Amino acid sequence: MEAEVSEICPTDQNTDESVRFSRVSAVATGWIFDYFFVNMCRCFKERKQDEFNEMLSTFEVISENVSLKGTTIHEKTLICALLARVINGKCLDELFDKDRSVMPLMSAASVWLDLKDTVGDESFFKSITNHLLIQSVAVCLEKGQAISASCAIEWFKKHLDVPQNLGGTLLTIVQKKETYHSLFKNFSLNRLMETIQTFLDSYLKKHPSDYLLKAATKVAQSASDIESSEGAESQDEAISESSNKSVQIQKKKSCLLT
Repeated sequence: MEAEVSEICPTDQNTDESVRFSRVSAVATGWIFDYFFVNMCRCFKERKQDEFNEMLSTFEVISENVSLKGTTIHEKTLICALLARVINGKCLDELFDKDRSVMPLMSAASVWLDLKDTVGDESFFKSITNHLLIQSVAVCLEKGQAISASCAIEWFKKHLDVPQNLGGTLLTIVQKKETYHSLFKNFSLNRLMETIQTFLDSYLKKHPSDYLLKAATKVAQSASDIESSEGAESQDEAISESSNKSVQIQKKKSCLLT
């Protein structure tokens, strides 16, 4: 395993001294950043909320590293911010904004707005925005917070472009407290996550971020193969030793019988 690691990640002795260590460190930090980014995307896809949240704090620290620069880094940071708010969308006590009245999915809409140029597709962008509004209201009603639901609608109208008919429909639903309205079923949180996943898949295809993950997989696979080989050899030796002992016992028995 050490040999594999050395091959992929050379030690200082093999590093070209003409390359400044700060540059090497920046590249390595970028790989680590991407590793966490890809893993958080995986957790989002697999709905592993706890694992996602555990990685989030580490990702936040890494993303603040001064060596990480560029548009792509900024985009990935925003994407993780979006995913964090959506995957915790039903946790109304989670604060992602200085304004305590801004709930997770409302905050997600603000982040989504910052990603508008990255998304590119105007129709898709509006679709997700509307979906975030619908689910912001749905979650509030589900929690029995009709006033918060009304506030969410007003917040969206103030900060984002909300279709008038959708806003009116949602206000009526809130007034009637129709927690299980068909609109909420058709635009569920799960469906929202699935739709966002299509954006993630497209983004990751354009911006592959799995270099370190692939390298680690290669090392892990190599180590596994070596362990399997060593295990097989140990088993063969054990069988051989057992066989020899059996032969010796048989010889002793023969001596006793003669």
